[in-house]
Amino acid sequence: MDKEYFNVSDIFGENVFNDAVMRERLPKKTYLKLKETIRLGAQLDLETADVIAHEMKEWAIEKGATHYSHWFQPLNGIAAEKHDSFISAPLPSGKVLMTFSGKELIKGEPDASSFPSGGLRVTFEARGYTTWDCTSPAFVRYDAAGATLVIPTAFCTFTGEALDQKTPLLRSMEALNEQALRFLRLFGNTTAKRVTPSVGVEQEYFLIDREMYNRRKDLIYTGRTLFGAMPPKGQELEDHYFGAIKERVAAYMRDVNIELWKSGVTAKTQHNEVAPAQHELAPIYEEANVAVDHNQLTMEVLKKVAGRHNMYCLLNEKPFKGVNGSGKHNNWSLVTDEGVNLFDPGKDVHENTQFQLMLIAVLTAVDKHAALLRESAADIGNDNRLGADEAPPAIISVYLGDQLSDVLDQIIESGEATHSIKSERMDTGVNVLPDFKKDAMDRNRTSPFAFTGNKFEFRMVGSRDSVGEANIVLNTILAESLADICDYVEASDNADEAIHEIMKKLATEHERIVFNGNGYSSEWVQEAARRGLPNIPSMVEAIPALVTEESIELFERFNVFSKAELESRVEIEYEFYCKRMNIEVKACIDIVRKQIVPSVISYMTKLAESINQVKAASDKADTSTAEGILVQISDNLALAKERLDVLEEMDVKAHEFIKTDEMAFFYHDEIIPVMNSIREPVDKLEMLVDKEAWPMPSYGDLLFGLY
Repeated sequence: MDKEYFNVSDIFGENVFNDAVMRERLPKKTYLKLKETIRLGAQLDLETADVIAHEMKEWAIEKGATHYSHWFQPLNGIAAEKHDSFISAPLPSGKVLMTFSGKELIKGEPDASSFPSGGLRVTFEARGYTTWDCTSPAFVRYDAAGATLVIPTAFCTFTGEALDQKTPLLRSMEALNEQALRFLRLFGNTTAKRVTPSVGVEQEYFLIDREMYNRRKDLIYTGRTLFGAMPPKGQELEDHYFGAIKERVAAYMRDVNIELWKSGVTAKTQHNEVAPAQHELAPIYEEANVAVDHNQLTMEVLKKVAGRHNMYCLLNEKPFKGVNGSGKHNNWSLVTDEGVNLFDPGKDVHENTQFQLMLIAVLTAVDKHAALLRESAADIGNDNRLGADEAPPAIISVYLGDQLSDVLDQIIESGEATHSIKSERMDTGVNVLPDFKKDAMDRNRTSPFAFTGNKFEFRMVGSRDSVGEANIVLNTILAESLADICDYVEASDNADEAIHEIMKKLATEHERIVFNGNGYSSEWVQEAARRGLPNIPSMVEAIPALVTEESIELFERFNVFSKAELESRVEIEYEFYCKRMNIEVKACIDIVRKQIVPSVISYMTKLAESINQVKAASDKADTSTAEGILVQISDNLALAKERLDVLEEMDVKAHEFIKTDEMAFFYHDEIIPVMNSIREPVDKLEMLVDKEAWPMPSYGDLLFGLY
């Protein structure tokens, strides 16, 4: 293959044990049994698994694989894996057999007590299981360790509780499938056998020079800058967004794409984002669990390939103060096995009763469980991102646009829609440009949950987080809405009348969640409060939504989470918040005491010596400017030191709390303001001290260092 040019179709999926490979290598009976298992969500028998495992092993060895790994997503925010070689007991000849059984394919046994469990597992109860998700293809990964067969799996305890994102996601998909099929039957569809949530994940990230990264302890320890004055130029010229991709970044993106394409990830869109050094990658839509796996793989590849290019990929939601943060837009829709998108309004939306009722079901779900949906995107980094700089506000609302809002108004008014706003021809005023039809609705970048043509875009998820939790919530709350609608209609003697009755009732009750205006405005905050919509600005305030009576009833009703599993997740999230904050506090103290203070004192000493030398050389020398700068430096250093002393005292106090929720709120309410107050004089010092004397790269170095 030519080094510079290649055909994507020649390499796409070449490292994936996909349908084409299975069709070619598996016996027909085994292949059909596996496809039926995937289609119906049934269990796979061990005999069939043995055949699949053998062929999977042979295929992987042909690609150079020496080990296999059950790849899973525990509740620590990153993927986990344990590698086992295919080697079995040695033969009398001195050779070894390379084996891989169906049991090894289906089940693994990592230590469950060593991952976050929120009390579900204790140290002496260590057994946990990984189990193959046969709906997400295995693949071979190449890295410094060689080639490894990677098998996507779920992870649960010895007693069956979920310890990962995959298990409840698959449960939620099954719940939504069951209720969506009931919903379709209301409208006479008897042929659809499965309905699957489809997800497309837009991934934002920052790229900085590796050498610069290595000189920033705050980035190394926390993933974000705790200090840093804004450079003369930030994003205000809006010249980075969709701008020409620089050569060094383009070479990186090319290598990322190649690795993702070979692994079956449909990386499609790439561009510069709004902030300097910020970029985005987006794939084509896939089934929700595959999309979650592929996004996890994408984050791994983004980081790994950056190292090869002497760069570092930052996935923190807000690595730099004063410029855009990074999010992960979760585009969500429902598709039948017949290829029909249930979120597609069609040509004449006012005549599409099925879509209208589905739309109202979504509005009902989001309004009833707005706090729970907000919690699904809760993250300590998101606390610094939400509410500004292209990020949605912390208040959940739904953007519908003029066309659907008008249809909704008609349903509220009379129980049915009789007309809908049509799209118009685009008139650019330039004859040479071709005419085309505008979309029937605009877009709203300030909406956290926006309808965008044939899908909903949940824009609140943080850039480093798994989208698993968001889709678990979306699937489950919609399953509830559809179940309640079906219960109502199925109990009626006249289905058509009942459909219009429930449409009008639910639309009237839940129209408050619809907002098409500016989500950043102070007026919206007041209006949302008047409507009774929850405003939850921080992670610690969002976590309790997981264990309200409504949430527990919801998840237990559809067998997605048990009460114990929800309570464990609450404990894990509080503990995670406290640990992350503890690291940030320790990093802040370390950097100020060991880097900022010594460097500034050294600079002050040299500056004072220079002033004295000038005075000694001439009695008439005017040193007032230098002396004034020295005073400013001294004052800000003293202020930083004074506030640092307070932070150290509060850090000690934080560790006196027994309950993690109380500790988390103490960090949020008391310690974060002190940390922010330390940053103020430190950032001023950066502007007063000679650049050569400052102990770390500046924002200008970091944001523009690749260019």
